[in-house]
Amino acid sequence: FATGLLTALWVIATVAVAFQRIDREASYDRADMFLGRMVSMYDNLLVLHELQPGELRQLLKNLLLFEQDTQLYLLDLQGRVLAHTGEARLAPDFRVSMQPVRQAAQAASEGVRSAYVMGDDPERMDADAVVAARSLTVPGAAKNEVAGYLYLVCNKAALPAGRAEIFRSAFVGPALAAIAGVVTLTTLLAVWIIAAVTRPLRRLSAEVARASRDGLSAASVGGAELALAGGEALAPSGSKDEFVQLRAGFRTMLSTLRQQWDSLQQLDHFRREGVSNLSHDLRSPLTATVACLETLEQRCQRDASGEEDRRLIEIALRNTRNAAQMVRSLGDLALLDEPAFQLHAELLNVSEVLDDIALRFTERAARQGVSLRCEHQAGLREAPPFAAIDVELFERAVANLIDNALKFTPDGGEVLLLIGVSGLASETGSAGLVNVTVQDNGSGIAAQDIDHLFDRLYQRRDAAPVTGEGGKGLGLAIVKRIVELHRGAVQVSSQPGQGSKVTISLPRGSA
Repeated sequence: FATGLLTALWVIATVAVAFQRIDREASYDRADMFLGRMVSMYDNLLVLHELQPGELRQLLKNLLLFEQDTQLYLLDLQGRVLAHTGEARLAPDFRVSMQPVRQAAQAASEGVRSAYVMGDDPERMDADAVVAARSLTVPGAAKNEVAGYLYLVCNKAALPAGRAEIFRSAFVGPALAAIAGVVTLTTLLAVWIIAAVTRPLRRLSAEVARASRDGLSAASVGGAELALAGGEALAPSGSKDEFVQLRAGFRTMLSTLRQQWDSLQQLDHFRREGVSNLSHDLRSPLTATVACLETLEQRCQRDASGEEDRRLIEIALRNTRNAAQMVRSLGDLALLDEPAFQLHAELLNVSEVLDDIALRFTERAARQGVSLRCEHQAGLREAPPFAAIDVELFERAVANLIDNALKFTPDGGEVLLLIGVSGLASETGSAGLVNVTVQDNGSGIAAQDIDHLFDRLYQRRDAAPVTGEGGKGLGLAIVKRIVELHRGAVQVSSQPGQGSKVTISLPRGSA
């Protein structure tokens, strides 16, 4: 509608300007021919002004009897008005601008047709009038010596009431009808174009939205509209419509992605099932092997001559226990990765749970000569930090972090458990977070290891100074997975030689 309206107004404005130009050109041509006839008939106008100025003024008025919309002026070389036919009383030294006068006179003398010239109108005191001019000479003077100018101003006459009504009926009505027609036509054309462009785009947008909503595991896209043959979308035969081709390409791409997604899901299912079955099958023989090795170790301890055998048994027993622990961790991680796995969450006081976990490691820390302390943020005793947690999994995650800290903290070191809250309702408008931090002053973690610390089966290059063993690459991966199941986050900061700090942040609940 706006396009049609602007187009119609532009057309009307162009026609109006064109008619105005045609009217001005016609007025100028008529005035120029009129002046040409006057100058050829009366070549002594300047002399007559000197001898009989009153008769000159009457002569000029008589010449304009049939040109009532014009005024004649006799000018000297400086543009001063010597005589005129108008009723206005001009000052004795009144002058008009000479640039339009010279332009019109020069065009007439050279025989060059000018479009039109706009100049001063002394009667109305404006510079928006079509003017014509001819050079005047004095008889007997040097040939072509200009002594003055005959200047004609074409006034724009106001339309009488009757003619104004005729103009409105002849022009305004058709103009409004033309505007309405152009607006209607362009509006309908725009609606058709927009509909033709947006209809396939809406369909494509609907398919994209459906794919985003249903995901790659949905059975189909576009319902019955999506027809696939050999994994490719079927487009209309011989169609060159870009939107049809775009929809076909999108459907083909989505079909390929879904096939790949199904393959990945199958492979992932086989992986989890294989790891789970392998872990289950290996636990029993490893447990039996550990029991046999423990029995042999006890027998060797009673035989003083079997020192070398006892050393070999200790190595085998340690490696077997590590293998059994790794198998259990692999099975636990495979279970946590199952899409159908559900947390058994309860709203609990995290401070009390953390105190219980610290008590379990107090004896081991004392044997290693490490100080293990649990500190609470100020005010938590009065306002305990509650969170929805699966107690068994949460204890497993914190225990893995404490176990790692004790492995890498030497005799005389310290492991600190911190419990606090952040992002209170007054600051973020939400319930905030419960933060559990395990901090030690042990060997620290190298910068190149921090980014991969939670990757599965990733092992640090350095061994623990206490046990002489590195990690198995699964403990921290289990921690990360447990935190993700609780919709939380885990962060690590460390400086080699100064210790490490690992923080678990969980959504805070209210009791």
